[in-house]
Parts: sequence; structure tokens; C-alpha cells
Amino acid sequence: MAEPQHGVSSTDVKKIARLARLHVEDSQCGAIAADLNGILAWIEQLAEVDVEGVEPMTSAVAMKAPMRADVVTTGGIRDLILANAPKSDDGFFVVPRSVE
Repeated sequence: MAEPQHGVSSTDVKKIARLARLHVEDSQCGAIAADLNGILAWIEQLAEVDVEGVEPMTSAVAMKAPMRADVVTTGGIRDLILANAPKSDDGFFVVPRSVE
């Protein structure tokens, strides 16, 4: 398989795999490079789309996110939360020691 003039080569795949600490067989590098070059070509196609005047959107359906009042409270439910803990002491969670 011929290496591309531009884009990702088998050598690039080996380097990326080494940096990502992934084991990739030499026999797979050509196929992976071809897949990555296909993805990059698709991205180049997307760059050609004219989006002038198109408003950015976060959803395909126009909707308003439900909002709650931004009020600072003390919580006031410490005892309810600590009731779920396997072990608590003096209003705090008790956890096993992680450093000796």
C-alpha cells in the first residue's frame, strides 16, 4: 500500500501508538493510517460547508433549560445525608485510612 503524500502515514501511526502507550502490530499500521486519512478527508469536506448566517445551536430542538433559583443555603440536611454513611462521627463521614 502506498503511503499518502499528505496526511497520516504508517510511521505516524507507530509514533502515535507509542505516545498513547498502545500496542499496534506493524501489519495493522497501514489500515489504521488509511482509516485516519478517511476521517481527516471527511473533516476537510465539513470545512467546505458554507455556514455563513447559521446560528450556533446546542440542540436540534429549541427548548429552554429548566432553571432553579440560585439561593445560597446551609443545606440543613446533614443528618439525612449522614444516615446513608456506613460510619460517621461528630457530623463527619468516617473513611478507612488510605496512607499509613
